[in-house]
Amino acid sequence: MSSSYQKLSQRIGYFFADLGLLELALTHRSFGGKNNERLEFLGDSILNYVIAEDLFHRFPKAKEGELSRLRASLVKGDTLAELAREFELGDYLKLGAGELKSGGFRRDSILADTVEGIIGGMYLDAGMEVCRQHILAWYKERLDATSLKVVTKDAKTRLQEYLQARKHALPQYDVVNIVGEPHDQTFYVHCHIELCESAIEGKGNSRRIAEQNAAAKALKKLEKKDV
Repeated sequence: MSSSYQKLSQRIGYFFADLGLLELALTHRSFGGKNNERLEFLGDSILNYVIAEDLFHRFPKAKEGELSRLRASLVKGDTLAELAREFELGDYLKLGAGELKSGGFRRDSILADTVEGIIGGMYLDAGMEVCRQHILAWYKERLDATSLKVVTKDAKTRLQEYLQARKHALPQYDVVNIVGEPHDQTFYVHCHIELCESAIEGKGNSRRIAEQNAAAKALKKLEKKDV
C-alpha cells in the first residue's frame, strides 16, 4: 500500500484489501475513464439504509416523517462534505485538469460524492456488516447529538434538506395569483419540484405563509412515496 493511501486508510479506519476500489472511489468523472459514479450510487443507498436503521432503533417512538427528516439531516451533502474534510479527502482526489484549476478538491458536492464512493467500495471489499460498523463509527458523535427537535424546522427548510439529501434540484416557488383587497389578500403559490409531475399549491395571507404551506404539502407527498 502506498504511503498516501496508508494515511488515508488510517483516517477512515479501514484498510482496503482491493486498493483498486479505493482508487476508483477517489476518481472523479472529470479525470476520464473509470470513475466513482457507480460506487457513489451504491454508497448512497447503503448510507441511507444504515442511518435509517440506527434512527429506527434509537427513536422507537418517532413517527415516520420525523425519522425521514432526521435521516435527511444526517445524509445531506453538507454533512458528507464535513466528513470528507475530517478525513482530508481533498488531498487524495483524482480530478481532471479543469476541476483542479477551479478548486474541485474543496467543492462540497465532489467531497460528498467521494465519501459515498468510499462507502460503496468498502461494501464491495468487505460486505455489509463491516460497512455498517464503519459508517456508524464515523457518525457516532453526530448520531449521539441527534434530537427530535430537528423536526421543528420550518417546512421550506425541511423540504430543501429532503431534496438535497437525495441530490435533487431545490424547489422553485411562484406566486400564481393574489386575491382580495390590499388589506386582506390571499396569496396562491405553486411549488415546483422535479420529483412531482405537477406543481403543489399553497395559499396564505402572505407570500411567506403560502410558500410554507406549499412546502409542507410537497414534503408530505414525498414522504408518502418513501413508505
